[in-house]
Amino acid sequence: MLALLAQISTFGHGLAAALFAMIAIWQFQRKGERNGVQISLVIALAMTSFWALTVSVEGAFSAISNFSESLRNLGWLTFMFVLLRTGEGRDEPKSINVIYMALALVLISQIGVDSLIPIFEGSPRLGGMAAYTSLVLRMLFAVGALVLVHNLYSISAPETRWGIRLPMASLAAIWTYDLNLFTITYLTQQFSVELTAMRGPAMACIAPILALASVRNTEWKLKLSRSVAFRSLSLVAIGGYLLMMIVIATALEIIGGDYARLAQISFLFGTSIAALLLLPSGKFRAWFKVKLAKNFFQHRYDYRAEWVRFTDTIGRPGNDSAPFHERVVKAIADITDSPAGILLMPDDSGRLALQSRWNWPTIQVPARACTSRTVPFFEETGHIIEFDALRADQSDQAEQIDLGAIPEWMTNDPQTWAAVPLVHFDRLAGIVLLARPRVNRTLDWEDLDMLRVVGRQVASYLAEARSQESLSEAQRFDEFNRRMAFIMHDIKNLVSQLSLLARNAKKHADNPEFQTDMIATLQDSADKMNGLLERLSQHNKAKQEEPKPVKVAALLQSIIEKKRLLHAIESTQIDDLTAMADPARVDQILGHLIQNAIDASPEGQPILLNARRRDLSVAIEVLDRGEGMSSEFIRSQLFKPFASSKDGGFGIGAYEARSLAMAMNGRLEVESKEGSGSRFTLILPLASHLSDDETEEERAAQNA
Repeated sequence: MLALLAQISTFGHGLAAALFAMIAIWQFQRKGERNGVQISLVIALAMTSFWALTVSVEGAFSAISNFSESLRNLGWLTFMFVLLRTGEGRDEPKSINVIYMALALVLISQIGVDSLIPIFEGSPRLGGMAAYTSLVLRMLFAVGALVLVHNLYSISAPETRWGIRLPMASLAAIWTYDLNLFTITYLTQQFSVELTAMRGPAMACIAPILALASVRNTEWKLKLSRSVAFRSLSLVAIGGYLLMMIVIATALEIIGGDYARLAQISFLFGTSIAALLLLPSGKFRAWFKVKLAKNFFQHRYDYRAEWVRFTDTIGRPGNDSAPFHERVVKAIADITDSPAGILLMPDDSGRLALQSRWNWPTIQVPARACTSRTVPFFEETGHIIEFDALRADQSDQAEQIDLGAIPEWMTNDPQTWAAVPLVHFDRLAGIVLLARPRVNRTLDWEDLDMLRVVGRQVASYLAEARSQESLSEAQRFDEFNRRMAFIMHDIKNLVSQLSLLARNAKKHADNPEFQTDMIATLQDSADKMNGLLERLSQHNKAKQEEPKPVKVAALLQSIIEKKRLLHAIESTQIDDLTAMADPARVDQILGHLIQNAIDASPEGQPILLNARRRDLSVAIEVLDRGEGMSSEFIRSQLFKPFASSKDGGFGIGAYEARSLAMAMNGRLEVESKEGSGSRFTLILPLASHLSDDETEEERAAQNA
């Protein structure tokens, strides 16, 4: 029997050494830049292979095997530490760093004590003390390592846990086996030959799991959860497990007789398999959470943790987060561990309609998702519906609920579990329909209070989101109305120009020169109208050009040519200057000013248009001999929108002209006196340089 166990140990540890060596070489030869986690993983795999090799060659109880076991544990401890330190998100808790330091100290002490065992070989008392200390240190390290494995998994963000689930399960299996081995050795005062022999095959079974983990998570990136905290529950659980192992192993030793070792091994493998099957199960974790809250705690919920999670889900979306309404469903479903849910919200007619789904593609929601009594019922009562009780037709439910307010499609679907109304100031903002949780249970008073408070909070979020949408819509309408006001004013100017053109055409229609100018003016007016139509479109994304050097004389001459058919325009001084401006905006500003001057001037009274230098600026003047404006009107109303001194005026031209001037780093000045006309002066910055084309034109003019 012992010979067979020795062969199993040799073969098993040799196979484990080969498998871990191959995985280490494969990881080392992978292409691409390696990070710290990948390097530490290769080292840990190599140390594990070295340990298995020494056990296979030298035996499990040799000094080199004990030393290599410490190196193996140190390698995996380093791997977990580097994985934690490189995790994205919040900083890791300081308490976990202290545990890493303590375990590293335990390993160093273990190596020191192991080195004393051969020295004290001649002294049974000292040798036994050293062996006992080494065994206790190994038990301490196994317990501490399991605590770290649990906490490293629990503080990782849910979306990245899949990447570390397999390696953490593998490390938990390694140190759980060690803990059982050392616990039984401590109780029986001798090493279990069977468990020691099976240690190698167990490690060989773990190697493929680590290889699969390396394929799933090639870069070994960890994202820390926002709720990073050291969880002492793992320490309590391991301590309880250790105590249970001591009691059961002792009982088996007393009762089992010759079959005690076989019973111990069966118990070890049975508990390990049960842990691997049950712990990853979401249903088991939900069941355990319910039983734990029901029997060990006064309250079911950790309200602080639940509220932090709820707030993070609702208010802290990431770049790849789900839409807002889907996060609303998830935030409520997470409280009761419901795996899915939907959100119903009132439409424009006030009836409920499907707004969003979360993990529930199978439920069929009709177009008319409610009856005529659904919304009034929930607004008046705010009652949370528990569908299992409703289907069972319990008397208390039947008395409190208006059955005609609950649509049949909700009660007919066996997966519907609860309906949470979202009431905001006695108005129903929506209903969240939750699917049946993994562990079926009834809602108690604490569930109802929690869901009622969360429902009101979510209703306020939905009301705020709807208010933001309404505000955004109102702002879009305001922007459209603002744009429309400017465009209507421009259209009025164009209509006035065309009216003047038609009136002058009666006098000069037979003049060929007038006909040519009239066609050009009509074409210019048509182009401006097309531009106004483009500005009305909400898809118009055109931006104003940045100011550039513009020849003022040429620009003013072009404007005079366009306007001379409408009204007489004269000039006494137009200096050959270059201003920094946008020609289109200057043309629009002067168009407003000239049109206002035409409207204010008597027929036959010309308008003056001049341009001269003023310090480091260009001053373009528009003068008329109209009725003028009072100083009070200029001060308080001229540049205010919708204020006009003319009958039928829009009061937009001066306001828009000043806004356009300011956008080009210029300004608009006005001088006026009642009965003496008005002088508007557009001030633009003088250009300090010319563009290349203008420089060539200037040189050509000088040479001529």
